[in-house]
Amino acid sequence: MAKPVRFGVTLPQIKRSWQEARDTALEADALGYDSLWVCDHLYGVPAPQLPIFEAWSELAAVAAITRRARLGTLVTPPFFRNPALLAKQIATIDHVAGGGRVVAGLGAGWFQPEFEGTGSPFPGLRERLRALDETVRILKGLWTQERFSFEGRHFRVKDAVCEPKPLRPPEILIGGGGERVLMGIAARHADIWNNMAVFQAQLGPKVEALRRRCDELQRDFDEITLSQQCVVVLAEDQASARAALEKAAKVYGGHMGAALAEHGIWGDPEGVIERIERHRRLGVSLFVIEFFGRDTRVPARLFAEKVMPAFA
Repeated sequence: MAKPVRFGVTLPQIKRSWQEARDTALEADALGYDSLWVCDHLYGVPAPQLPIFEAWSELAAVAAITRRARLGTLVTPPFFRNPALLAKQIATIDHVAGGGRVVAGLGAGWFQPEFEGTGSPFPGLRERLRALDETVRILKGLWTQERFSFEGRHFRVKDAVCEPKPLRPPEILIGGGGERVLMGIAARHADIWNNMAVFQAQLGPKVEALRRRCDELQRDFDEITLSQQCVVVLAEDQASARAALEKAAKVYGGHMGAALAEHGIWGDPEGVIERIERHRRLGVSLFVIEFFGRDTRVPARLFAEKVMPAFA
């Protein structure tokens, strides 16, 4: 049986004010969106000088003003924070949010300037993935055991304590497209696997790669929620949507805007519903949406009114 479809919203974060993020969070929470997300970058992307709020600090503030939506990052890499400190931060936010609302979205990291500029290690991908696996193990250990010790290549803790623990162990999201090592980490540890927007056109093969890794590791594939990070370009009519799509492709470029016309989610409400269904047939049940528009609340309202009821 297919899992219920859920829709999350990314909050305005780069070159945006706290007031904009706050207003969007409150409205999305009231409109019934499943979750609220921020990216975990220390520099704006693609230009380091672009102002951006720090992810977990922002989520702590959002946790205090919202009631029901889950809260997560796409995605937190190793080396920005000591994993034991990260476990404590997330546990604290879980209490602020009332328990059970925090998703620990984790990945390998990729934007080299922000690591080098802040003095954070940025080894090769294989070692970043090893550090990601170590991070997940430490988080889970600290959230579930009275004292926890771990000795890894990149991180170690000794008789470490995390009190208070989360009211409920946060879900683990692993984000990325690596079909061997990263998806092995997802198969071992993840409650949610997120396909990055840059790999949206390869969603089908990525899902099958994750399924193979689950089979190899004897993990029930159906235990993992499949998530798609996506730009959504929505307008009242198809002509307006196509004009907005052309602007979106220029704004987002190759990272978020790759193959938007062919494989993305755009159009009038009926067109958006159809394109969501294409993803759903491949197994996606969670959509992490970045709405295109200066005030993202406008398309978010239209989506909640005209699109979400089709998947209720």
